[in-house]
Amino acid sequence: MRTRRGLCYPRVMNRCVENSSGGVAKRRKVELAGDCRKIFETSPEVAGGCDFFDALPDDLVLSVLGKLSSTAACPADFVNVLTTCKRLNGLGLHSLVLSKASHKMLAVKASSWSESAHRFLKLCADSGNIEACHTLGMIRFYCLQNRSSGASLMAKAAIGSHAASLYSLAVIQFNGSGGSKNDKDLRAGVALCARAAFLGHVDALRELGHCLQDGYGVKQNIAEGRRFLVQANARELAVVLASNPSAVVPRSWLTCNHQRHVAGGGGGGCPLLSDFGCNVPAPEAHVANRFLSDWFSARDEGVPGPGLRLCSHSGCGRPETRRHEFRRCSVCGAVNYCSRACQALDWKLRHKAECTPVERWADADGDGENDGNGDEAFEGNGIGEEAMDES
Repeated sequence: MRTRRGLCYPRVMNRCVENSSGGVAKRRKVELAGDCRKIFETSPEVAGGCDFFDALPDDLVLSVLGKLSSTAACPADFVNVLTTCKRLNGLGLHSLVLSKASHKMLAVKASSWSESAHRFLKLCADSGNIEACHTLGMIRFYCLQNRSSGASLMAKAAIGSHAASLYSLAVIQFNGSGGSKNDKDLRAGVALCARAAFLGHVDALRELGHCLQDGYGVKQNIAEGRRFLVQANARELAVVLASNPSAVVPRSWLTCNHQRHVAGGGGGGCPLLSDFGCNVPAPEAHVANRFLSDWFSARDEGVPGPGLRLCSHSGCGRPETRRHEFRRCSVCGAVNYCSRACQALDWKLRHKAECTPVERWADADGDGENDGNGDEAFEGNGIGEEAMDES
């Protein structure tokens, strides 16, 4: 591997050695043996004047910086290293290092957004970092309203099997975001969801389960849809437990609510974990979704534009790109969601305490209600979740 001083390790290096009087002696050459071992003088003068960090080859420093960028818990962990010296600052911006940057290292705050932050994310994306492609793609598509460029970046990440980008593109296809209502492609949305679900994306699993249950963009298969919904809940619980394996699971997470399960009726398919009262904490939102939430909440009254609304799920942050793009709750009409996955999560987090009591679904037999405007209605999942209508 080539370094900045030749193959393997440098053959000749110049060192400045201070003499006993404090002056600088003449430069001395340090020869390397064939097995790359450095032969240094053992005198105090030479040992004191050696710069061992400068003797490290570039490939070794790049390897250390790459490991740091992939494990950094926040941008400051990486920036503090870059500001240490000129050499680290130069090597830290190498494409090998930026391509390995984690999503936490790329967590730009909306309040700190600037042209330099934009250039840095672009540099990471050009280096092949799929996390940077997804984050910058979401910001360009929804915040900067550069639809084509944002979608292209998310597509680049999706080609690299980035599950969050696959799911985001599925949401765009389901809603026809960035275009008209006629631009919806339900079959493409289901295909993208299926790929993201295969990669283990929880929201994509949940969305795919609802699509199969409702026959939305795919042939209806209630039993298979319920199976995907169970997998989504189980994976969500596994993620929580994996993040803190030594933690004791609170009894409130897995409290069995037999009355609620019986009230759900004898509908076909296996019941959801949530049917038994499984209330695990909500998963941590992706840095791109947090950026969207902070970006639009900083605007006047948190409105993304005239007549436009934000997804009511607090962990989403997606705005409408046209009026009445998102579907709303057909029971109360007070909330709206970009997807069935966001609707299901928000129901568990807060909306079930604000919406019409669940007993109403016993009369409706779990079917969604149309609001009379002729638009397509979505069916509820029968237990603990409201239906959504096209607004």
